[in-house]
Amino acid sequence: MPNGRSVRRSDAEAQPTLDDLIAVRLSRRDLMRGALATGAAALGAPLLATEEADAAEGFAFAEVEAGVDETHHVAAGYEAEILLRWGDPIFPDAAPLDPRAQDAESQRRQFGYNNDFVGYLPIGGSSEHGLLVVNHEYTNSELMFPGLGPQSRKTSLDVLSREQVAVEIAAHGGSVVEILREGGHWRPVLGSRFNRRITAETPMELTGPAGGHARLRTPEDPAGRRVLGTINNCSGGLTPWGTWLSGEENFHYYFAGTLPEGHREAENARRYGLGQPFYGWGRFHDRFDLAKAPNEPNRFGWVVEIDPFDPNSVPKKRTALGRLKHEGAAGIVAKDGAYVVYLGDDERFEHVYKFVTAGRVDPYHPGANRDLLDAGTLYVARFDADGTGRWLPLVHGTGGLDADAGFDSQADVLIETRRAAAILGATRMDRPEDIEANPRSNRVYVMLTNNGRRQADEVDAANPRPKNAFGHIIEMLPDGEDHAATTFRWEILLRCGPPASGATFSAETSGNGWFGMPDNCAIDGRGRLWVATDGNSRKATGRADGVWAVETEGPRRATCRHFFRVPVGAEMCGPCFTPDDETFFVAVQHPGESDDDAIPASFDRLPTRWPDFRPDMPPRPSVVAITRKGGGAIA
Repeated sequence: MPNGRSVRRSDAEAQPTLDDLIAVRLSRRDLMRGALATGAAALGAPLLATEEADAAEGFAFAEVEAGVDETHHVAAGYEAEILLRWGDPIFPDAAPLDPRAQDAESQRRQFGYNNDFVGYLPIGGSSEHGLLVVNHEYTNSELMFPGLGPQSRKTSLDVLSREQVAVEIAAHGGSVVEILREGGHWRPVLGSRFNRRITAETPMELTGPAGGHARLRTPEDPAGRRVLGTINNCSGGLTPWGTWLSGEENFHYYFAGTLPEGHREAENARRYGLGQPFYGWGRFHDRFDLAKAPNEPNRFGWVVEIDPFDPNSVPKKRTALGRLKHEGAAGIVAKDGAYVVYLGDDERFEHVYKFVTAGRVDPYHPGANRDLLDAGTLYVARFDADGTGRWLPLVHGTGGLDADAGFDSQADVLIETRRAAAILGATRMDRPEDIEANPRSNRVYVMLTNNGRRQADEVDAANPRPKNAFGHIIEMLPDGEDHAATTFRWEILLRCGPPASGATFSAETSGNGWFGMPDNCAIDGRGRLWVATDGNSRKATGRADGVWAVETEGPRRATCRHFFRVPVGAEMCGPCFTPDDETFFVAVQHPGESDDDAIPASFDRLPTRWPDFRPDMPPRPSVVAITRKGGGAIA
């Protein structure tokens, strides 16, 4: 990877323009068709002459062959270049990765581990110059540190040294990196003033209805408004005003110890799975020990809003969006200008949510939207058997969410969002993960990864398979095509998995085109759906995870094509397009993790050393930039 160099420009040129911010989630053309049409027209946004010119186009590329091996594969005619790897310097004075002498201070200035969500924010309206924002979900200590050997839940709690734990803490969180495309190749700009590492120790503010509540207070933070760090950041979203939303997912893995006898939080802790830690951080940090800090878990499980254009800004945990195991936080503007964020709670039998802001997006003054996510209504979905559905409001004092049920305020409803959703009778889903709204069609796509625990007497219309090993995708359409509406229609777009499993891929889908375990997704500029997977393996499906293009319209609906494949042991994350669709960023997470029929992996015994393939380097989670040879839009 070439060394980065600073791009000289004035501060004014580096600031996001209104066009930049609009391009984050909605194309200018889409805004023309929505509630912000007048403002966009005033800026000279282009109109197409006919709706037909805006129609989705079919996918055109030669498929990747499904399988499993030590490296990645992309469709013929495309290049897949490694842009950022775990341990790559993101500052001019940062040290390169030395896996046998890694320390926390170095890691704080290097790209973090296990990259999940990826977002691109253009600078100056450019699809070749912008900020890349990336979540760093978790760490694989057995792959990071030499000499540990394979790790289990039990051994991982007590085997790491204090310094190794400090490296893990520094490798979590997220990265903001300025990137530039020159001569057809992307590279990080190491001298950028925007570059930033966010870790599990970065100070953050707790805002919204639960901010400052007694159940969020600790001895170190008696006001309940300042928390150190963010953990297990899975997917996320970008807002029209240029901020990054990062979802805290499996926060329960980090808390060891036992709550005091009869503690107020005992049932709440059980509902979120505390008491089954993967990390031994509580040996060195009291805040991760339930016996010493029983309220600390309540300070995690939120959506974090970060301003990538201000490296000195304090990230904010927006409690109005509820406390879940957040997979993502993708949004869209409703007809009246409210912002709507769709949210999945990634666990078996959990729920699908959305949040509708009380205020309206101001397209002229991005700063006016700074605290838009602190006030609004959180809803949970009920999918009815007749193909209709209803959004049920999670509002204190309504629907049984009152003091008799243990909710004394809206803060209590949000801290115990899962219990509140169950009281309302929300539909229990098969692991809701990423949820994306298509601004072209207003359809909403819900990735449901799997649920092997669902029994035959527990199936319902929205979750029709017992022992659902391979997952499915639901398509929703809000009534009136208004995302603020409280009713919707829905149907199952795809039942996933091998053809013999009851999958419903179209007859045109090839032997390479089917997949299991949908996880993340993206909508390209033509309104077409791309799906990334998590859980395919030699044992489960005979193929690695990757990205598949999914047809959603016309006679080819449910036809899928295999575009990119990850190396053995890896998960596919972070699909994201530049505004011109000419670069497709994807994130390869935990390469080299043990495959189902392989010997347990560790730093010293690996099924792959992707992407470096050097004997002195372990596998490294990486962001990959995919472009078309000779230029042009993807597919």
